[in-house]
Amino acid sequence: MKRPRATGLDVVLDPQRAEASLWRRARFEADVGSRETLFNRYLLLARSVAARHFRRRRAVERGDLEQLAYEGLLQAIDRFDPLQGVPFGAYARPRIAGNVADGATRMTEIEAQLSRRYRMQQERLRTLKIDGGGDALATLADLVVDLAIGLMLEGTGMLAAEDDADARPGAYEGLAWRQTQAALAAALDRLPQGEQTVIRQHYQTGMSFAHIAELLRLSRGRVSQLHRSAVERLRRWLRHHQG
Repeated sequence: MKRPRATGLDVVLDPQRAEASLWRRARFEADVGSRETLFNRYLLLARSVAARHFRRRRAVERGDLEQLAYEGLLQAIDRFDPLQGVPFGAYARPRIAGNVADGATRMTEIEAQLSRRYRMQQERLRTLKIDGGGDALATLADLVVDLAIGLMLEGTGMLAAEDDADARPGAYEGLAWRQTQAALAAALDRLPQGEQTVIRQHYQTGMSFAHIAELLRLSRGRVSQLHRSAVERLRRWLRHHQG
């Protein structure tokens, strides 16, 4: 008896077929969107490897280990051959672990003591610097608002992963803050796809701009431009909403 031909719906409903389709588009059609989907699908695997190493070597910050895990995951995605029949998780785990272990060993004691949060904030600040000219006070005000938006995205839980605790403001906090938070959440969905991806991967996943650039196959400068453009759009949207 002949088996019925698979339909598009069959591919969507069958996880193995859906993943095979992602690998085909990512590897053989160079589809960046499929590559990002695969990265997001195995993100928890990378984080679990980083967490295991963190329990063993607390001298290195967990955030630094996660960056190394993301790097290892990206390398595994690019080197994986889906035609070999090996499950990607089994292929990727030792490679992620190896990259984390090697990277942690290479870190100097001084580098390990540097705050990941401080480095990330400095990276953001560099992208938000505005060229001289115009009203200096207005420029400073824009920069302060842009930095505040970054803190809200990072600290309010608006972009928190499903397995993270909800850190959003409670009922006792001000109405104005909650209204601003709601406006910002609405504005995120209006961003162009590239800008939205950079914002979510940087503030939700905690990826550095360098690794986002690798994920999206863009230059680091282009990712910085997308970040700056996205924050400027959010600033203008908030001012319009509150005006």
